[in-house]
Amino acid sequence: MYLTLTNRLRDALARHIREKYSVDLTVVLERPPKIEMGEAASPVSFELAKRLKKAPRIIAQEIANSLPKVEGIDRVEVAGAGYLNAYFDRGSFWEMAQKEKSGPSRQTTGEHGKVIVEHTSINPNKAAHIGHVRNAVLGDTMARVLRHAGHAVQIQNYIDNTGVQVADVVIGFLRMEKRTPVSVKMLATEPRFDYYCWDLYAKATHFFEEDKERAATLRAETLKAIEEDRGEEAEVAQVVADAIVSLHLRTMTRLGIYYELLARESEILHLHFWDAAFEKLKAARAIQLAPGGKMAGCWVMPWKQEAKEGKEIKEVVEKISADEEENIQDKIIVRSNGTVTYVGKDIAYQLWKFGLLGKDFHYRKWPNAPVGHTVWATTASAKDPDAPHFGAAAKTVYNVIDARQAYLQDVVAEGLRRLGHAREAEQSIHFSYEIVALTPRCASEMGYELTPEEAKKPYVEVSGRKGFGVKADDLLDKLEAAAFAEVQQRHAEMSETQQKQTAHAIAVGALRFFLLKFTRNAIIAFDFKDALSFEGETGPYCQYAVVRIRGIRRKGAEARATRVEVQPETVKKMFEGSDGLGLWELVLLAASLDYALDAAIGAQEPAFVAKYAFQLAQAFNNFYHKHHILTEADEQKRAFLVRLTELVEAELVRALDLLGIEAPEKM
Repeated sequence: MYLTLTNRLRDALARHIREKYSVDLTVVLERPPKIEMGEAASPVSFELAKRLKKAPRIIAQEIANSLPKVEGIDRVEVAGAGYLNAYFDRGSFWEMAQKEKSGPSRQTTGEHGKVIVEHTSINPNKAAHIGHVRNAVLGDTMARVLRHAGHAVQIQNYIDNTGVQVADVVIGFLRMEKRTPVSVKMLATEPRFDYYCWDLYAKATHFFEEDKERAATLRAETLKAIEEDRGEEAEVAQVVADAIVSLHLRTMTRLGIYYELLARESEILHLHFWDAAFEKLKAARAIQLAPGGKMAGCWVMPWKQEAKEGKEIKEVVEKISADEEENIQDKIIVRSNGTVTYVGKDIAYQLWKFGLLGKDFHYRKWPNAPVGHTVWATTASAKDPDAPHFGAAAKTVYNVIDARQAYLQDVVAEGLRRLGHAREAEQSIHFSYEIVALTPRCASEMGYELTPEEAKKPYVEVSGRKGFGVKADDLLDKLEAAAFAEVQQRHAEMSETQQKQTAHAIAVGALRFFLLKFTRNAIIAFDFKDALSFEGETGPYCQYAVVRIRGIRRKGAEARATRVEVQPETVKKMFEGSDGLGLWELVLLAASLDYALDAAIGAQEPAFVAKYAFQLAQAFNNFYHKHHILTEADEQKRAFLVRLTELVEAELVRALDLLGIEAPEKM
């Protein structure tokens, strides 16, 4: 609503400037720091002053005097040295907001082109942990926001079922525990199989650290067998990966997170996606074979300045310093033993996403999909004729991967660029985020023993490789238990089923909001007490604002306050004076969700939506404590206050839904 009006004003200003001064300009609009200065302001006169050789204030006055009437704008005034301040027609804005609150959400049109959001992408070798949850919540929320804005979004979850992490667990089963494939298959039917693998993976890590040479040999042999789909190693790898993927889907379903496609790494190999990409990269000389040195026999991508200078890979490899060795490992596309690195397979996958590979997967329905949801997965077997056409070229691709993988993502984008796909490289967006740690208090509550030094730190880092961290299901169980105890105490009249449903909504709301309120570049120190608080910037605080509004609405309906039509003269009167300014600010904020979403998409920052939801909940609570909504004696004023309450509810519920948070009826 706010965005609609400011876009209309921006277009009108640009058109008027073009007609009056024969100048094409991109008009910038800002939100003034104080509501008394209007609802939108533009510094466009300062830019025009450079071209017209006039004082900015004179130009601003000329524009203000001659700008044709803009629907929804009451007036435009000159401020300061030459700002144009626009004031909305409050009565018109109120009417538009009332219509919009009861209207449907914007429908997906696909007008912006197809967008792929790849998120979660957990290695299928152990249970999901809190860091994976941040990834999934960020990706899911961004997908919701993009869809709401009209984008045709496809959600993919990349399954690295042929990677080192899976190989380590396979080695753990076959070499350390001496299990047979049948034994592993039986164990994989257990509901906590992912927990078992969590512990086994940590044990395997210690096993490899005891003998680095043994580790390298076992990994190389196992990876090659898995990639070539042969022997017990490949059989166990498939059992482990498929079972854990299904458990990951179950975990994410608890958070309201679903996927359309599980893109499995095995098919990138078995359907020869990598072979096609490999030939393209070699033909374009994007990669070169290292003839000697530490990288002998590897196919490596020379990097930026090296490639510009036309250096051969031999020169590059020979000059590697100790500090550069880690990064050159990331530039290896094919290892000397012929196995493909993660980044190599990801280049092939990225080419497919943009429709640049000339190949497509086969698809089948995932057999253990969440109830009521169809999930498709890639397969090398016969394709399902009813499968959607996932291979259509995307315009933009968001890869939700943590910040530590930034260099790898740069290599993937560079691979596209070297193949002549500069636009697609630019539209390969690394949607990065920082780690999730635990407060020392949270770590202790989860049963971890901390040293005195660790207990003094602001946060404790987790490590799945070491088996130290918070499993996602454990976290949700603990949050739900705490919320359930609170609901039982407050609402003994509820049935146990209702209490559990409410507790679940509160727990999910607390977790998702906690992970979303921080910007992506912030390290999060998770804490149960902070997340579940009903006060401050939390999910339960926002949920409780909706619960409070619904209570008012129910009582208002009983008192028939909602049946009274608010007259235009009442609206005008309600926005007058200092009290009216406060009411107007609440209306303006409630109708600014589109503005927050536009900012979130532009900055690729879902935290803006969480911030908006909190600010709206906070503004409503201030309004609630200041006004006697249902006991107001003046019938027209009471009806206005009720309508305003309904407007806040509609927009707050919509914002929470975009955050993946349900607003329960009672808390």
